Amino acid sequence: MNNFIEQNIYVTAVPGPSSLISSLQLSGIGSDKFVFFGFLPKSQNSINKIAKNISDLNLTSVLFVSGKKILDFLKALASNSPKKNIAICKELSKINENVYRGQVNLLIDQILCNEISLKGEFTLVIQKKDTKEKIIDEKIRKQAKKILEKFTLTEAVEIVHKLSDNSKKDIYEMLLKLKND
Repeated sequence: MNNFIEQNIYVTAVPGPSSLISSLQLSGIGSDKFVFFGFLPKSQNSINKIAKNISDLNLTSVLFVSGKKILDFLKALASNSPKKNIAICKELSKINENVYRGQVNLLIDQILCNEISLKGEFTLVIQKKDTKEKIIDEKIRKQAKKILEKFTLTEAVEIVHKLSDNSKKDIYEMLLKLKND
């Protein structure tokens, strides 16, 4: 299926009782394990919490979103995971069926440029957290800043690397930013 998607060949699914399974099939996102969140809640606070939770999940996430809330949700998701791959599945099994795939920020830009109409029914499929990607957390940043005050940049990189699972390259970039701030 992904080969067809990569070659921009139109693919559709046979409609079933729910757009959930069709969305997973058409998304091009791994679906060996997934969690279904149902409909997105109304309050912005709840939307932000769900976006944060989804960013940290090691499962593909699926949820139903209205056209009125999709941009708010995508912005909340982008604040946590701007490069996360998603699929916006629109009007599945209908004449205006379409699937938009890409990183969150790219799809937000397409919506803002009116390349994606927000009329209709939407199902979002969100890629699971990349476990290969090591994120330098705030606790390590604070400790690294203290280490940087006492050691050279090269020495600080070595020390922080031994204290964390992060790559030397990521640590170096983080320490360079801290040093220049």
